[in-house]
Amino acid sequence: MATARKRPRPDEDTQAECPFSVAHPDPNEKDKKAKRRRQESEDQPIPKISLQASPFAPMGKFKDPNNTMDRYYQVHPHQRWMDMTRYNSFVLNGVKYYSEGFIFVANNSTIERQKNPGEPRQSRQKSEDDWVARILEIRASDEHHVYARVYWMYWPDELPVGTQEGKKFIQGRQSYHGQNELIASNHMDVINVVSVTAQATVNQWDETNEDEVQQALYWRQAFDVRSMELSSALPRCKCNRPENPDKQLMNCTNPECRKWLHDDCLIHEALMKTFARLGTDKPHKPARVKTEEPEGGQRPLSPSESGAAQTAQQSIDVKPEDHQTIKLADVENTASSVKAETRAVPIVAASEPKRKGRPRKSEVAEVANTKPYEGLFSAVINDTSPPVVEIQDLRESVTGGEKSWTEPLHCLLCNAEIH
Repeated sequence: MATARKRPRPDEDTQAECPFSVAHPDPNEKDKKAKRRRQESEDQPIPKISLQASPFAPMGKFKDPNNTMDRYYQVHPHQRWMDMTRYNSFVLNGVKYYSEGFIFVANNSTIERQKNPGEPRQSRQKSEDDWVARILEIRASDEHHVYARVYWMYWPDELPVGTQEGKKFIQGRQSYHGQNELIASNHMDVINVVSVTAQATVNQWDETNEDEVQQALYWRQAFDVRSMELSSALPRCKCNRPENPDKQLMNCTNPECRKWLHDDCLIHEALMKTFARLGTDKPHKPARVKTEEPEGGQRPLSPSESGAAQTAQQSIDVKPEDHQTIKLADVENTASSVKAETRAVPIVAASEPKRKGRPRKSEVAEVANTKPYEGLFSAVINDTSPPVVEIQDLRESVTGGEKSWTEPLHCLLCNAEIH
């Protein structure tokens, strides 16, 4: 079965040294090998296969409803790992890091950026930022040799070829992924903690909660590297696309509906109706005098997002004797010495049509390939009360009609006018 491999171990001469690797044996195979070893030598210790209970519980579903992110593992060399003392925390450059906490980890791009601080941020992808990981376990032999076993968080850009999302296969960032969105995974590694650059705050987003806004890093989906499967995200609107929290949605004001609708879907519907009515050569002649739009009809971007950010809880147990802190001696976290060793559309609301999160790209092919209005008409949604869609006629050859007008918005599901 194909597996994801995201944090290759680079050359040791440029990396913080880490002698440990993680394997994921089948526990059933272990029993067979144990019997063979006992026959060969009773003195040879049998490495223990441990089960890591996943700290991540995505609200979305996997194809297999019984799937968990739990994973069997062994750290090699096993005895050297087990001989080290387990700690609940460590101190690096005056900052204390805890088991179960999230951390930023330096990678090759981090080093290059520190060497070239003038590089503009917008020219980079999020995957070129520091890696993000969640600490599962801390072990050390002394203050100069401190290691952390971690689960990696993926930037959406890093989703590999062959990632399965529902019935389709994808790669990389999807249109519903927000700028600060991460994806939880069960991709495990051991790192030297001198590769850690800072603490990270990562929240879990509960998409069913309509009130909180996503500001810090967050995750909602999980990626199982064994099956290459991505858990589902909550579908919205008529198109059943998830929402992007960086963009806004409009809430249908019909109390029997109250569904969230993507701005781009509302605009697409309005433009399709306009094209069906006017085609390529008919001018727009309203039946009644057009009401004048208030000046500055552009609405403020203050989305009421549907994501409920809930700080990922830290629940890994550490025995009383493990409640210790290891302090690293004179470690400098600099570009020259530290690297990772593994590895919109607008609107608002209250009692008016409520606004939140942003749309994703559902069967975008369906929308993208059926836009006969492109180059002929354009539209934006104005947050007036009630909200309206403002349509612009771009056809230079058509005369005798209005070039700009507004029309009411209707729910794509119940067809009620949005007030």
